[in-house]
Amino acid sequence: MKRKNIIPKNNIKTKPLYFLYISMIFLILLFWIPSVSFALGDPKLISTINSAFKDIESWILKIATPAAAVAVGTGVFMKKFSFGDEEKIRTGKKLIKGSLFSYAFILAIDLILSAIQSLVG
Repeated sequence: MKRKNIIPKNNIKTKPLYFLYISMIFLILLFWIPSVSFALGDPKLISTINSAFKDIESWILKIATPAAAVAVGTGVFMKKFSFGDEEKIRTGKKLIKGSLFSYAFILAIDLILSAIQSLVG
């Protein structure tokens, strides 16, 4: 009894069919994967990076307020206890102006970032 071979040997008609099946699967995956990723929301890496930036931003804002208060207090004490020394008075004024400018800059950056975030989505 002779056994028939189930798998055809390099038949010329089967090669285009294999190519057609593989290309159809590729096209289906090509259009299906992006739609699934958009439907599921942000990818895990993007959401992790966004949450890390939000944590860093909140940490900077929490640190900036006491740091500005300490710098302004130091400038006020330098002016108060300068005993007429012009250099210490000038340094105290510079310290007060610089710390207030820096604190205002940090708050402005926070406002700008939140405005950009609300525009983007």
